Amino acid sequence: MLVHPMTAGGLLARLLVVAAGVLAVLGLADPALAHTGGGAAASNYDGRVTSVTPAMPGVEVRVLSFGDEFELANRGSTEVLVPGYSDEPYLRIGPDGVWRNRNSPATYINEDRYADVELPARASATAAPDWEQVSTEPAYAWHDHRIHFMGEGVLPPMVAADPDRAHTVFEWAVPLVHGDTEVTVRGALTWEPPLSPWTGWPAYAAITLVAVAAGLLARGPRPLGALLAVGAAAALWHAAATPEPPVSQGTHAGAIATAMLTALITAVVAGVGWRASRQGRGATTGLTAVMVGWLLLLQGLSHIEVLRLANVLSNGPAWAARIAVALLVPLGLGLVAGGLAALRRFREPQPATPPDE
Repeated sequence: MLVHPMTAGGLLARLLVVAAGVLAVLGLADPALAHTGGGAAASNYDGRVTSVTPAMPGVEVRVLSFGDEFELANRGSTEVLVPGYSDEPYLRIGPDGVWRNRNSPATYINEDRYADVELPARASATAAPDWEQVSTEPAYAWHDHRIHFMGEGVLPPMVAADPDRAHTVFEWAVPLVHGDTEVTVRGALTWEPPLSPWTGWPAYAAITLVAVAAGLLARGPRPLGALLAVGAAAALWHAAATPEPPVSQGTHAGAIATAMLTALITAVVAGVGWRASRQGRGATTGLTAVMVGWLLLLQGLSHIEVLRLANVLSNGPAWAARIAVALLVPLGLGLVAGGLAALRRFREPQPATPPDE
């Protein structure tokens, strides 16, 4: 009876082929972009609307990305005018879409987070409006410098003086005109201290070491297979908790579906590995562990800031979002190392070749 064990080189070649295919698929969707709409996943700042006076039927206003942007969605029949910083006409948002005044200084100032722009000669608060349509949808989001802190690379003075305490940085107001009615949207920008690194880093290190030990020291592949299931669950929850994107960028269901692409690939590969582990196929389990580990890292590293910053962007509890990323990154790293160890330690059983007669 002849047995042809699969060599480590052959397994590595298969791994590279599978990795190339998966990464080609993932090139169609950016998990970080899908999960946060291109914004940050966490911040020590947080902005919120506190009142709209008087109310505007059919109009929704909200703060995006922890105070980075202001969004207005008008599903009513009455147009909303947004003044610029010198009370000049800046935006018109109504049933026929969004129109922006090319002569408003705000048009150019709002293109940069810190207003670091050079105004063209045409930009003047006293010039007659020159309207251009920028969207056919009645929703728009922009950097409104009245709602966020404008110091680049520095903390607000009260925060710098006492960084271990929460602060209200300032309260703000954005004027609007709903039809013929003047409206004021009020809100606040707050700051909270970041989390202490010692609250979680020992646990993250332990998760990584457990995954490495499952591939390096365990007598069989089942422990590694169980960790694959844990990683798949974390990836699926992370995608399911994708926050609602700006109205102008798409629907919540669409954002979740896009984020789910990577998570579902992770779950399928993890399912193959879990089944292989139950069948005692250690090398296949190791191969899938390496793949799942890379996929977990792909999803988690872009959101690593949720493990240290105070406020988390998630369509669920902040603690659940932190746990998901705390599993994605350390477990991903451990599965890559543990999977490689399993590839070296285990050999796939091959069917026997009957002797020649």
